Amino acid sequence: MTTALSIAFESRTVRAIGRIGLAVAATAALTVAAVAPLHAQSGVSFAGKTVTVVVGSDVGGGYDAQARLIARHIGRFMPGNPNVVVQNMPGAGSLLATNFLYNVAAKDGTFFGNVQRGMLTAELTGMNGVRFDIKKFNWLGNLASEAGVVVAWYTSPFKNVDDLFKNEMIVGGTGATVDPETTPRMLNALIGTKFKIVSGYKGTADVNLAMEREEVQGLGDWSWSNVKSRKAEYLKDGKIRVLLQVALKKLPDLPNVPSALDYVKNDLDRKAMELFLAQKQVARPVVAPPDIPADRLAALHKAFDDMIKDAQFREDGDKAKLELDPTSSDEVKKIVALVAATPPEVAKRLADAIEPKK
Repeated sequence: MTTALSIAFESRTVRAIGRIGLAVAATAALTVAAVAPLHAQSGVSFAGKTVTVVVGSDVGGGYDAQARLIARHIGRFMPGNPNVVVQNMPGAGSLLATNFLYNVAAKDGTFFGNVQRGMLTAELTGMNGVRFDIKKFNWLGNLASEAGVVVAWYTSPFKNVDDLFKNEMIVGGTGATVDPETTPRMLNALIGTKFKIVSGYKGTADVNLAMEREEVQGLGDWSWSNVKSRKAEYLKDGKIRVLLQVALKKLPDLPNVPSALDYVKNDLDRKAMELFLAQKQVARPVVAPPDIPADRLAALHKAFDDMIKDAQFREDGDKAKLELDPTSSDEVKKIVALVAATPPEVAKRLADAIEPKK
């Protein structure tokens, strides 16, 4: 419309349209400003700032690798192209990092984090030490959904899923609030498996070494995407047996491996397991503190959304052997709303199922 008017005006003399042209230009400028990105309107800039990606896991794991991938790329999409660094803050399945982001981190867009998915249900299930409200966080998006699998080392006596109900299987644990421990406890409580957890390993990589040394017989929950991307040789060489899927939907590339949901015997237990598994749909959530000013939050959202569409970001993820299936904040918000609306009896059943047994 502005172009058409300009062409029409240009057919007249400059003197005749001088004042009109100025008015049209001013109107056009206001129109552009009205539809410009929010950070452009407000002059938001992170130039000269250091932006920190807090990762609620130790160095070397999948969450850490994804946090470092974000740090390498998101600055290109933030106004002012700030320097971006990673700060590892492991502990209690990301509880320390999540509490930090909610209560301590600056609320100006210079801090956000990659936390473990168990934080989505931590408040609901009564985890000790929770000092946050997931509904008040600003969820920027998610880097991947995830399906867990139960695996047994090839020298162990566990050949198929039936053996999990007959004999005690020793699995490595990486913390009381993390999936390699919460999942086998849940499976024991809801479907009757007989996992025995040996805790104290720093991460999945250490459990892998423990399997190789035959200190443990397997893992009670291992991300299938990580198995394929980071330990493909285990599959190729027949070093592990995949016994059970732990996900809301069965994986097409494991058609003969049964799902844990197939063994649930009543509706309450099914709902409790489905609640636990729902968080795996947004398995790698990226979260910013509450109360960030709207213009800065809009800049963060746009930066994340632009980053996950970027070819260089995807290529870098492929080189790092990270299986990425990123989504924007809407998907995370759906899961958060589902969790928040959980009936108390379902939340209690899940809390009892995953609570460490004394």
